[in-house]
Formats: sequence, C-alpha cells, structure tokens
Amino acid sequence: MTSALRVTEIGEFGLIHRLTASLFHNAATAPIGVGDDAAVLEYNEGEQMVATTDALVEGVHFLCATTSFFDLGYKSVAVSMSDVAAMGAVPRHVLITLCIPNDAIVEDLEQLYRGIDAICRKYDAVVVGGDVARADQLVINVTVLGAVKRGRALLRSGARSGDLVFVTGALGGSAAGLHLLEHDGSVVVMPDERQRLLTMHLLPQPQVQAGQLLAASQLCTSCNDVSDGLASELTEICEASKCSIVVDRERIPIDSHVRNYAARCKCDPVEWALFGGEDYQLVGSVDRMGAGRLDAQMQASGIPFHWIGHVDAPTADGPAVWLSERGARRKLTAHGYNHFRVQGDSGLQSNENRSDQASRDGWRC
Repeated sequence: MTSALRVTEIGEFGLIHRLTASLFHNAATAPIGVGDDAAVLEYNEGEQMVATTDALVEGVHFLCATTSFFDLGYKSVAVSMSDVAAMGAVPRHVLITLCIPNDAIVEDLEQLYRGIDAICRKYDAVVVGGDVARADQLVINVTVLGAVKRGRALLRSGARSGDLVFVTGALGGSAAGLHLLEHDGSVVVMPDERQRLLTMHLLPQPQVQAGQLLAASQLCTSCNDVSDGLASELTEICEASKCSIVVDRERIPIDSHVRNYAARCKCDPVEWALFGGEDYQLVGSVDRMGAGRLDAQMQASGIPFHWIGHVDAPTADGPAVWLSERGARRKLTAHGYNHFRVQGDSGLQSNENRSDQASRDGWRC
C-alpha cells in the first residue's frame, strides 16, 4: 500500500501547482489568474463589485470526523457565495487561503480543491489566487468577488412597515443534518432520508438565481442570507431598517424529511429553523403591491418562494422579531453563532457553536 504524500515532501509551491492545475480558468473575466503576484479581472461597465470573505476553522466551523474534504471545499465556497447572492450579485472570482498543518496529506487537499472547483464551475466563478501558510490546524479563508448592476445591490436597511416577508426555501435542514451526524445510530433513519439530511447540511446551495431575480425586480426592500438562523437574520434586518417583523410559525417552510426526523428524535423543527443556521436561503421583505408579480416570477423560474410574515412599525422597546402562533406572539432573541459570546448570554446554539463544543469533546480528524 502506497503511503500518503505529505505536504513537506513537495513543499509550498509544489502543493500550489497540484491544487490549481485542474481548476477552471476563464480568460474573458480573468485574463491574468493564478500564477502572478495578483490577478487581473474584468468587470462590465454599469456594474458594481461586491466583496465578501469568510474563514472556516477546524474545530469551530467544521469537524474532519463528520465531513469529507470534497464536501468541505464545496461548502467553504458556498458560504461566501451565499453572501454575494444576498446582495443580488453574481459570483465571479474566488480567492482561497489555506492554513494547514505541517503533516497535512496532499491527497486530502486535492479532494478539498475538487469540491471548490465543483461549486465554482456550477456558478461560473473562477479561482484567481490565494495563499498557503502553515498552522496547527486547518483553516480555509475564502474571498468571493461578485458583480451587481449599479444601484441594484440588495441591502438589509430598506424594509418598510406593510412589506411582506419571504424566504426562498425550506429551513432547519442543516441543523437536522448536524443532529443526525452527532447522534448517528441513535435514531432510525431510512437511506433516502439520511442522504437528504446530510446533503442539506454538508452541501448547501447558495441562492444566486433567486438573488438576481430579487435585484432585477426592484421590489425587494431588504435581504439577508440565513447563515445563523432565521431569528438572527431577521433581527439584523430589523435593526438596519428600524422596524419590527412578525413571522407566522405555521408558514415557516420545513422539508418533510426534517419534520419526520424531528418527530422521531423528539425535537422541534421550527426551533431548528429559527436558531440552527447554515441553511443559506435568502430572507427579506418585498413591497406588498408587487408581491404577486414577484411570486409569479419565482414560480416560473422554479425557485421555491414562501411568504412567512410582514414588516411592522418598531415597538416602544425598539426593533424586534415576533413569532406569531394562534393569535399569540412571543419575542424572538437572536441566538446565532457568536465567536465571542457575551458572558451571561444564553440560548440555543447554532450549528457552528455546537461543532465547537463537539471538537472540545474530542472529535478530531
């Protein structure tokens, strides 16, 4: 049996060559890509650039014990592409920085890059550079640059009283998939259900097409991507727009596989939707007068689109998110992941925070 090739055997530049050799290259948008000190990029007149970056740290954001390197590469880019989609933009270019242990296995990193390449090809984006450095644990930092028509970027700050609140697809699936990974074997799960739940957690799909349609419609008054849970994302919109939002519990879309699994493990799927995070759907508000027209456009494009509530004026206590059920309301507190949680803060932890706890409990790759 051939022993695994370690990074120390081929060095930094040998690793870079192996990882980037098979990446897709588009000379039309990136005439100078990987290989020089910096990339040279092309953007059309009348467009604005949007830029976002995210770091994924082993033991905090992911566990090697519960994800393949291909899935990890795919998801690491999906996270940042989702931010671009939430702005109504199209992802164009990607920069990858890897911080890796000295004894990292080259074949594992090649699988990571196959996942990166797969999602970039799917959304016609190009990896144009990055960096490699040594670290005690695996860290993946992804920067995505995108383009949106000038003046059409979607923001969090435009929601107005009377607007309707939407979400582009089912929620709670990623939290259900994480629960399955953490409790594997303790709950009976059919093979198709298992695959569905794990796919929702490990291979999220950034809603790029939905973001483009929302921006083109000029009806979307606010937008955010669901990375830290519905309650957290709506709270950000409320604070930016100085409004309140009322969500109808019965209208929150939840996949049937998630409902069935939650019932068997005695969990509340709505709590997963509100606080679990990492679903990477888009949520926001739309001018009520144009809601029907936008709904028809989404349906015609095959994009799931659900009305889940409405925007209200802020209460005397300020902006807030309220969950409505059978005529009663309760205020939702955002409990999305926070790297530096304030002492005394409590609440259901997000996917990321639970992964952090799992790593402290001994789950290592």
